[in-house]
Amino acid sequence: MTRLVNDPAAFADEMTEGFVAAHADRVCAVPGGVVRSTETPAGQVAVVVGGGSGHYPAFGGLVGPGLADGAVLGNVFASPSAQQVVSVGRAVERGGGILLSYGNYAGDCLNFDAASERLRGNGIQVRTVRVTDDICSAPVAERTRRRGIAGDLVVFKVAGAAAAAGHDLDQVTALAQLANDRTRSIGVAFSGCTLPGADEPLFTVPEGKMAVGLGIHGEPGLDEVDLPTADQLAGLLVERLLAELPDDVPQAANGRAAVLLNGLGTVKHEELFVVFREVSRLLAEAGVTVVAPEVGELCTSFDMAGVSLTLTWLDPRLEELWLAPADSPAFRRGSLAVEAPRRTVTPDAEQADELPPATDDSRATAEVVAGLLDAVREVIDTNVDELGRIDAIAGDGDHGIGMQRGARAAALAGRAAQLAGAGAGTVLTTAGDAWADRAGGTSGALWGMALRRIGRQLGDSEIPDAATIAEALHAARTVITETGGAQIGDKTLVDVLIPLDETYRDAVAQGADGAAATAAAATAAEQAAEGTSRLIPRAGRARTHAERSLGTPDAGAVSLSLIARAVHTALSTTGR
Repeated sequence: MTRLVNDPAAFADEMTEGFVAAHADRVCAVPGGVVRSTETPAGQVAVVVGGGSGHYPAFGGLVGPGLADGAVLGNVFASPSAQQVVSVGRAVERGGGILLSYGNYAGDCLNFDAASERLRGNGIQVRTVRVTDDICSAPVAERTRRRGIAGDLVVFKVAGAAAAAGHDLDQVTALAQLANDRTRSIGVAFSGCTLPGADEPLFTVPEGKMAVGLGIHGEPGLDEVDLPTADQLAGLLVERLLAELPDDVPQAANGRAAVLLNGLGTVKHEELFVVFREVSRLLAEAGVTVVAPEVGELCTSFDMAGVSLTLTWLDPRLEELWLAPADSPAFRRGSLAVEAPRRTVTPDAEQADELPPATDDSRATAEVVAGLLDAVREVIDTNVDELGRIDAIAGDGDHGIGMQRGARAAALAGRAAQLAGAGAGTVLTTAGDAWADRAGGTSGALWGMALRRIGRQLGDSEIPDAATIAEALHAARTVITETGGAQIGDKTLVDVLIPLDETYRDAVAQGADGAAATAAAATAAEQAAEGTSRLIPRAGRARTHAERSLGTPDAGAVSLSLIARAVHTALSTTGR
C-alpha cells in the first residue's frame, strides 16, 4: 500500500513539488506540470506528454533533451485538465508547433483535444498521437480503442529524438505515429495497487493466480491463470506479442525490435532480469534482434505487483531515433552536450478577469449559489471514500478523489467570486472553470462544462425562477450528452442526469415551484442511481470489465444523485 501520505487529495501536487526539488537541474515546475530546465532551440517542435499521476517515471521523469519538452501531470489516475495542458504547452512552444502525446483514455482525449483547440486559437500549430499499445484492451479490428501503457516510452522517445533532429511538426508526428503503430504491449499482475490514503487495493488476485491483461490504473485483468514460473511468464508474454505483428511486419524472423520489460511497482530488477533472460532467448529463437532493451520501472502503478512486456518493431528510421541520446531524470542514453544555459521558467501571469456587471438581485442569488457549492463540497467530502470504493469495482478507483478536488476548488472559487461582487451566473462559470482545472479526468471536464452552461443560462441580471432553472438544467444535460457521448443504459452519470432533468422540467410544467421540483428531481436521481446497479457499462474504462460491475451502481451516477439531494436540502433551509 501507499503509506507515506498527507492529504490524499493533495498527493499529486506534493509529489510534483518533491520531484522538482530532487531534479531541479533538469526540470522546472509550471502550472499543470513540469518542463525541461534547458532552453529548446527556437523553431524546434515541442513534445508535450502527460496523463494522470501514479505512473512514475511516466510522465514527468521523461522530460529532458532528446525526450519530452514538458509533461502535464494530472491527479492520481486522472487525466490532466485542458487548462493544465494549455499551460505546459505555452511554456515550451518555441515556434515549431506542439506534438501532444498521451495514453488513449477517455478523459485524456477529452481534455487534450479541448486544449488543442485553445492552443490553435492562440495561433499555435498542434498535432496529436495517442498511444494504443495494449493488445488486451481491444481486438485488432478496434486498435484505435486500445489504451496506452508502457509502450508510451518508445513513442515519446521517437518523438523527442525526431524533434531534436530538426524535423518539422508533420514529420515528428508521422514518426511518432509510426512508432505507435509498430508497438505492442501486454501486462500481468499478481496483486492490485492501492491509491494514496486508501485502506484496500483497487483489485485483488487470488492466491496462486496471475491476472492477465490488466491496465495501469488498477483495471483488473481480463483473465486469471495459475501463477507461472519466471520462464513460463516469459513464454506467455512473448507468445502473445509475436502472435500479433504489425501489418507492415510480415514475420518476426529477421526483425529488429526495441524491447521493454517493465516492473509495475513491486516486482524489482532482480526478478525482472530472471524473466528477461528467457524473453531474450525466446526472441532470439524466433529470429528477432533485440535493440537497446530496457529492463526496470518504466511505467508503474503505485505498489502493483506486476510486469509488462513491450515490443516495438523498428525500421532504420525508428531505430536511429530509439538509439539517439537523451537526458531526463529517469531515462538517459548516450551523452548530450548542454550548450544552452539553464533557465528559470516564468509562467504567464494570470490576469484576473474583470467581473461582468451584476444587479443586486443577481448578487443576492450569487450568495445562495455559493452556499449550494459549499453543500456540494460537503457531501462529496463525506462520501469520497465510498465513491472511490464503488469506482474501483470495475474502474480505477479515482472518482472520489477527483470529485473531491473539483468540488473543493469550485466552492472556493465560487465563494471568492461572490465576495468580490459577482452575479450568480459568473459565480457558476468561475466555479466550473475551477472544477475542471483541479479535478481533471472525464468527470472533471463534464462537471466544468455543466456548471459553465448553467451559469451562462442564469446570467447576472435576474433572480432565476423555476422555469429558468429548468432551461439551465436542460442546457447542462445537452452539453454533457453531446460532449461525452453516453446514452441512457451506458451506466454513467447520464443515467441519472436525464431523469433528473426530465423530472424537474415536468414538475415545473405542471405548476410546481422550485422547491417541489427540486425535491422530485432529487428523488428521481436517487432511484436512477440505484438502478445503474442492474446495468452493464457500455462506455468509459469500466466497459472493459463490464460483468464485474453488476450489482454495484455507477460512481458517477451516485455522485450526481448525492449532489442533487444536497442541493435540495440546502435550498430547503433557505426557503427558496
